[in-house]
Amino acid sequence: MARGPGEPRERRDRRERGAPEERADSEIVEKLVYINRVAATVKGGRRFSFAALMVVGDQKGRVGFGHGKAREVPEAIRKATEEAKKSMIRVPLRESRTLHHDGAGRWGAGKIVMRAAPPGTGIIAGGPMRAVLEALGVQDVVGKRLGSANPYNMVRATFEALKRQASPRQVAAKRGKKVADIIGRRADAAGAEAAEA
Repeated sequence: MARGPGEPRERRDRRERGAPEERADSEIVEKLVYINRVAATVKGGRRFSFAALMVVGDQKGRVGFGHGKAREVPEAIRKATEEAKKSMIRVPLRESRTLHHDGAGRWGAGKIVMRAAPPGTGIIAGGPMRAVLEALGVQDVVGKRLGSANPYNMVRATFEALKRQASPRQVAAKRGKKVADIIGRRADAAGAEAAEA
């Protein structure tokens, strides 16, 4: 990929490898997950354009992703960022640092698995999934990709898993019970497992 005028070499290398690039914009974190050069064959030869995949989040439980395509990289990134901001979803987090429960997501041939983790674990996840979780504000989680490594499928599969996350309050409201009943059962089950081990 040709280097733009005045573009630092390390940024170009990161972009070509598909590494997430981060930008902060008034408390909304923007991460460039993937950029792809696509060519359309026309009468005079080939016409190049760029496709960008962006993830945005406020690191407080809201995250979104978008895809943009344009003749120039900055314009593709701008379009993707606008789409991502429009498609943000809210995800409940436990103690504002991890997921409430384990989850799995699938999109096409892309499958991912995410597990809640104890404090100090950090984000153990690769590429596109890591970008989504960092933008969301998760601090401790273990994630694994199974199947397709296509960044578009991975991001969509991650969002499918995040949409299924439910807090004890949401579960209690759905069942018509108190939060203490739901959490009490979870604590009792954990105690029983510890006793058996």
